[in-house]
Amino acid sequence: MAGKVRVWTRRLLIYANIIVGALFLLVCFATPNLDPARWWFISLLALAFPFLLFFMILFLVGWLFIKPRRAIFSAILLLIGYKSISVFFAFHLFSSFHHEKAPNSIRIVSWNVARFIELRKNNNPGSQTRLKMMDQLEEYNADILCLQEFQTSARADFYDNIGYIQKHLHYPYFYFSYDEDGALQYYSSIIFSRFPIVDSGLIRFPYPTLPEVLLHADIKVNEDTIRVYSTHLQSLQFKKSDYDKISNIERVRQDSLLSSSRTIFSKLKRGVVYRSIQARIIKEELSKRTLPVLLCADLNDVPNSYTYSAVRTDLQDAFLKKDWGVGRTFSSLSPTLRIDYIFADNSFRIKQSDRLVRNLSDHYMLVADVMLEK
Repeated sequence: MAGKVRVWTRRLLIYANIIVGALFLLVCFATPNLDPARWWFISLLALAFPFLLFFMILFLVGWLFIKPRRAIFSAILLLIGYKSISVFFAFHLFSSFHHEKAPNSIRIVSWNVARFIELRKNNNPGSQTRLKMMDQLEEYNADILCLQEFQTSARADFYDNIGYIQKHLHYPYFYFSYDEDGALQYYSSIIFSRFPIVDSGLIRFPYPTLPEVLLHADIKVNEDTIRVYSTHLQSLQFKKSDYDKISNIERVRQDSLLSSSRTIFSKLKRGVVYRSIQARIIKEELSKRTLPVLLCADLNDVPNSYTYSAVRTDLQDAFLKKDWGVGRTFSSLSPTLRIDYIFADNSFRIKQSDRLVRNLSDHYMLVADVMLEK
């Protein structure tokens, strides 16, 4: 009887290894390349890549102890999927960040500031967090700020964040795109600079995606001109009720499992499809570049996704070039969500990068020092 149990256990492990391996390869080769408009379910598998990778490594190590020859299967698949692993995980173990910027380098910050938490002037915890966020921006003393989900107001009882950053953080130049709706409340992405902005522009993403934009500012840095892009792609628009539904799914509450899953998957599908449209627009725009380019983006998608693959193309990912680990940038849901990025084309050498794990916004701030190659 014990012998039969061992035989069936090994068979089960073999079948499980094959299934996980097949899904692992599917994510490695299908999700970055298949159009989510047609293959949205496969595209969502990109979210599962960290867990598939974990189980592949677990199978590899486990078979080495049980039957080493069978570990070859997992080892081969991991080698085949190395490219996908290399965009998911940064391997610079002894990386560090120096607050003092190297001469002739440019320091750039990218941060989804979540409207600076508090809109109305008061002294509640939200306003205190807003001040801490401003202090963090001042602490890193960047030359260029790319802020997503930025909010400002022309009303006296609400925060004028543009005025505050210009006056207190000393950024005389900015480019901000917003729609005037009569409420004097303005929301979009913004680029601040300590160098002169000599030109600017935007591309609006088409209906039915959210009214977000791809901003660019041409910035005069000494004798050179560079183009800085900033954008925020379609979010999942999860509300508190959606997070509660995810908690219900995690607790496997049978009474609400079906309805909760249907709502969550509907938003996941819409997000991945809309982002694919926006990503192709960015890819086309970047293909026309004639200036050295930096791109700061909240892609709302992970490195193994179609969105990341389409946007990054031949750009350098600052985190992968100079950092270590998974690089989570979104503080909710899963510890594997790296969805914010600083990209640079090959006109730049990336000197260092950092990720500030401080719970101020629901995103972590990214900073990188880059040097323009002559």
